Amino acid sequence: MSAYRKVLALDSSGLVASAAVVEGDESGSTLLAEYTVNYKKTHSQTLLPMLDEIARMIELDLHSVDAIAVAAGPGSFTGLRIGSATAKGLGLALDKPLVAVPTVDALAYNLFGADGLICPLMDARRNQVYTGIYEFRGSSLAVLEPQMAVDITEIAQRLHVRERNVIFLGDAVPLHRETLKELFADRDIRFAPAHLNRQRAGAVGALALEYIKEGKWESADEHKPEYLRMAQAERVRAQKMKSGEQAT
Repeated sequence: MSAYRKVLALDSSGLVASAAVVEGDESGSTLLAEYTVNYKKTHSQTLLPMLDEIARMIELDLHSVDAIAVAAGPGSFTGLRIGSATAKGLGLALDKPLVAVPTVDALAYNLFGADGLICPLMDARRNQVYTGIYEFRGSSLAVLEPQMAVDITEIAQRLHVRERNVIFLGDAVPLHRETLKELFADRDIRFAPAHLNRQRAGAVGALALEYIKEGKWESADEHKPEYLRMAQAERVRAQKMKSGEQAT
């Protein structure tokens, strides 16, 4: 790829649907457009119309983009499949590479330059969260503990060991805010404000530019979402099979 790059980014990993166009080179990057919706519609209804609107508003020729970036998981199984299928379809149609950006990493990237630890929390149901532990070292996002699916008390314990202040963000914060306040009564914890606390395709695109510099991209054929754990239906099926084996 050339030093100057333009990336089309998608994030449908959670409740939010988001599309963006980011461009940049070694001197910096620019968010050209971003369309984000956090409302009662399925991503299959919103993602392509959002892309069409962005392309119309900034007069974008999709063939001019250098890569398609996508929030690659974890997250909603349905949302990830929609985002992955859309990104793969665009990549194949336009003959462009894909940049798979870990969902939780991109969420942490919303808080670029923040002091202390950054802990995204996405609702994974059953009192679990998709999460990780991050910090910024200069202009680089450092992954202290990679994205995982764990109980809220486990991530709290991992943070306590580090004995540092923490900023929480993500759609699981409202579910666990009071619990977190109790668990961190002796610590300065903060919660990100509304404009920074959900998935944004702009963050996916900006982080993708960094990935491209490191040679981290793949073909549309190679791309697969990272679910981190089985879907509910798969867990039920596996349990039934296990019960059947034990019965015999």
